[in-house]
Amino acid sequence: MIKKIIFALLFVGLFSGASAQQYQLITDLPYYKEEVRQADEYINRQCRLDLYLPKGVKDFPVIVWFHAGGLTSGSKEIPEALKNQQVGVVSVQYRFHPQVTAPQYIEDAAAAVAWVFDNIQNYGGQPNRIFLSGHSAGGYLDLMLGMDKKWLAVHGIDADQIAGMVPFSGHTITHFTIRKEMGIAGEQPLIDQYAPLFHVRAGAPPILLITGDREKELLGRYEENAYFYRMMKVNGARNIDLLEMQGYGHGMVYPAIPLLLQQVKDWNRKIKTSPNP
Repeated sequence: MIKKIIFALLFVGLFSGASAQQYQLITDLPYYKEEVRQADEYINRQCRLDLYLPKGVKDFPVIVWFHAGGLTSGSKEIPEALKNQQVGVVSVQYRFHPQVTAPQYIEDAAAAVAWVFDNIQNYGGQPNRIFLSGHSAGGYLDLMLGMDKKWLAVHGIDADQIAGMVPFSGHTITHFTIRKEMGIAGEQPLIDQYAPLFHVRAGAPPILLITGDREKELLGRYEENAYFYRMMKVNGARNIDLLEMQGYGHGMVYPAIPLLLQQVKDWNRKIKTSPNP
């Protein structure tokens, strides 16, 4: 369903008991194997993640958050609005252009998500409750992992194991930095293997697309998300929605986070805990 959202939000504790829950922060965990890190100093320095986890809780949902920055900049972060909500948050740092080029950004994202699948149960999380989110370039990485199954398959993970994706203003066409690497201007759209749109399929994980106002967003970002939504529907996808936040531009992270939390809560309610993930 495509919706326009007009609202001002104040929210506390979308997940019950959030205010009384204690949390721990674990920083700078490497997500590539030691032999890979030893062979590449940039990977060893850059490819790390932070965990923000509720204490004394089992089987909590986990949001893997990829930061924005056009695949050229930015840093891992735990958005303040995601704290104290009885969800685990994994914040991922990845390599940047021009030090690397496509598809290495996507490879990093896949390696990080694979680490979460392989390790989150050791911290109390549930591998069948892993959700992907992020803003702009981060939203693009969400969709590439969920739509093109080959990236996670390298790590022995089926992308359909992702419990849901909520990209914020993510490219669904080929990312403009990857187009730049090809000598293509940012105003010229491209749909190739590096476009989530190229990989539309009915069996993808549940998706909630959120963008800013179509009149305030970057270079047709709402419209490309709307086309992705439509083509997913054409291909038989049922569990996909698109929200347009009227009055907000590309920097719509804070007001969109309550929508992310509510969607994760709704999806999480339908998931049964697996004793042998």
